[in-house]
Amino acid sequence: MSADTGISWTQATWNPVTGCDRISRGCDHCYALTLAKRLKAMGSAKYQNDGDPRTSGPGFGVTIHPDALNIPRKWRDPKVVFVNSMSDLFHAKVPLSFVHDVFAVIAETPRHTYQVLTKRASRLPRIADKLDWPPNLWMGVTVEDADHVNRIDYLRSVPAAVRFLSCEPLLSPLGRLDLTGIGWVIAGGESGKGARPMDLDWPRSVRDQCVRICGTGLGLPVRRHRLFESNLPLIGVPCEHGRFTEPRYWTGWRPNGEHRLSTVVQVYGNAGGKHEWPAAMGIDWASYDEIAEAVPPAYTEFIGEQLIAHLRERVA
Repeated sequence: MSADTGISWTQATWNPVTGCDRISRGCDHCYALTLAKRLKAMGSAKYQNDGDPRTSGPGFGVTIHPDALNIPRKWRDPKVVFVNSMSDLFHAKVPLSFVHDVFAVIAETPRHTYQVLTKRASRLPRIADKLDWPPNLWMGVTVEDADHVNRIDYLRSVPAAVRFLSCEPLLSPLGRLDLTGIGWVIAGGESGKGARPMDLDWPRSVRDQCVRICGTGLGLPVRRHRLFESNLPLIGVPCEHGRFTEPRYWTGWRPNGEHRLSTVVQVYGNAGGKHEWPAAMGIDWASYDEIAEAVPPAYTEFIGEQLIAHLRERVA
C-alpha cells in the first residue's frame, strides 16, 4: 500500500493482491514486474513468491494478502484508490471468494472511491452477477491496441457505477470506438527504458471521439478540460482562454519558479490560488481536495440541456 502515488489519475494505491502474468503486448514492459524483483531483493515480505519465469518473474507470483484488507478502513480522509497497482484483481488465480472480500471492504468504506483495472476482461461477465457492485467502485479495462478493443464489450457487461478505459501504453491506433456506457478514458504513451514510441495521432483520435468541454468556453474563469461520452449526439465547448487573459499563464503555474496570477484559474492538486477555486468552479460546498477532482455544475447543466432537447425531438 502507498498513501501517495506517482500515478496521475489516482491518489493512493492498495494492493490486497500482488503478482501477475503477462498476457498481451501491453505487459511487455511491466513496471510492476520490475519493481517486484527489486522489492524481493530488499526482503519485502509481500514479494517473496516467484512467478513462472515465462510470464512473470522473481517476487511476482500471484499472492493474496488478507492482512491488507483492513488498510483502507484506517484512512480517515476520503481518497481515490487504485486497487492492485501491483497485480490484477481478476487474474484467474485470485479466488472469487477473495474478490468478494475486496468488494466488501470497498462497500464498507464509502468515503473512498476505488478504481479497479484489468486486462482480463473476459472474466468480468462470468462472475459479474456473483458480485455486489458498490456505488463507489469504478471498473476499467486496459485497451492498449486495436487487437484488444473487444475488452470494452466485456466491460459494458458489468453494473459498475463508472466504467473507464486505460488506453496506455497506447501501442497502435484504436480506430472507431463504441464508447457507449463508458464514462472516462485515459490515454498515454509508454515510459521508461525501451519505451515504444506512440504516434500523437493515436491519442488524439481517442480524444476526438469524446465530448470535450473547457470552462472558459462556458464563461467560467477556469481552465479545466473534461471529456464526456454519450450515445446521443452532443457538442463540446472549445477553449476560450483568450477572452479572460493571456492564454500562456494560468493561476497555479510557476513559470521560471515565479508564481504568477491571472484571471483564469488552474485547478489541480496543490496549485496556487486555492481561495479562488470555489467561485471559479461554481462550487461553494466542497473541500479543496474535492473541488480539485470535481466537474463544475455548469458542465453537467450544458450537457443536460442538450440531452433534454434531443429527447424532446425524439418524442415530437
